[in-house]
Amino acid sequence: MTTESHTTAARERIGRSEEHEGMDEITILWISEGMSCDGDTVSLTAAMQPSIEDVVLGLIPGLPKVNLVNKVLSPSLGGEDFLAPYRAAARGELDTPFILVIEGSVPNQDIIEGDGFWTSFGNDPATGQPQTINWWIDQLAPKAWAVVAAGTCATYGGIHGMAGNPTGSMGLGDYLGWDYKSTAGLPIVNVPGCPIQPENFMETLVWVLQHAAGDAPPPPLDHMLRPQWLFGKTVHEGCDRGSYYEQGDFGLDYNSPKCLVKTGCWGPVVNCNVPKRGWMAGIGGCPNVGGICIGCTMPGFPDAFMPFMDEPPGGALSSLVIKPYGAVVRRLRGVTNEMVNHEPKWRHRKSKLTSGYDPYWRP
Repeated sequence: MTTESHTTAARERIGRSEEHEGMDEITILWISEGMSCDGDTVSLTAAMQPSIEDVVLGLIPGLPKVNLVNKVLSPSLGGEDFLAPYRAAARGELDTPFILVIEGSVPNQDIIEGDGFWTSFGNDPATGQPQTINWWIDQLAPKAWAVVAAGTCATYGGIHGMAGNPTGSMGLGDYLGWDYKSTAGLPIVNVPGCPIQPENFMETLVWVLQHAAGDAPPPPLDHMLRPQWLFGKTVHEGCDRGSYYEQGDFGLDYNSPKCLVKTGCWGPVVNCNVPKRGWMAGIGGCPNVGGICIGCTMPGFPDAFMPFMDEPPGGALSSLVIKPYGAVVRRLRGVTNEMVNHEPKWRHRKSKLTSGYDPYWRP
């Protein structure tokens, strides 16, 4: 091996070592100007484990210093000082690596052939014309250390991407391509929800930041690029009402504490952990408070789950099949419950012990 080859190999080893050690500072550029209601940003403020404030204030050991740039933190109303880090990142001149967070679906700007725009983020300093969300994504995504899609609109298109919409809206995967990789070699990290469950998003963000710090592997994602540990189970598997389904015991109105499949709940086939995790501080979650699951974390939402409030396809058949089994199970459990719902007869205040205890060491 030549001296030059030795030098090149050493540089590669040093680069890998520095990459493993991780970074000390990172910027989060959050853009919520996709087709969106800003509900994900609002929901995020309810996170507690951890809160976004904990991350920004550096209260979580081991994470890089985080510079969060979001319009709710803008130093001025629509000012260029707020847009400065976005413009620097677009030019490739930002002082730190950055994570690009997109909230809201991405409209198809091509279908209007430059005649107007669907949604914009700031104005072009040279022309004064609005800069579309598409332009920003085109500029920032290729330079981003990681890209995170916040909410179902950004992940899969959501409400704005439903059939018959005039905007051609889509999620980031459809816009950037499902084989997209960031500069860190990460695919898009999708955190669906309408809106996001706040702890789900923060837990995912912290994992990405730990990976940036060199203290964690890339977050494990499923085939739709959702965090596996959050979306690997169905609503039904974590639902307090699930045992009623097993017993073939269904509620027929929204006041019932029983399984809500017959009133339109899609829980048995929807990947979501909200019933198990709750919504805020472990409290709430659609079926937990009498609501049905309408599949808002799923790629097919909303089209595949409409009309809402109707029994899902297959629900009638599955509930019909489970009913005779459930009736037998309920009866048998009732008998067992009656047997074990009494105290043993040896618990009394009589002078003779009747528990069967044998003091064998006594003569």
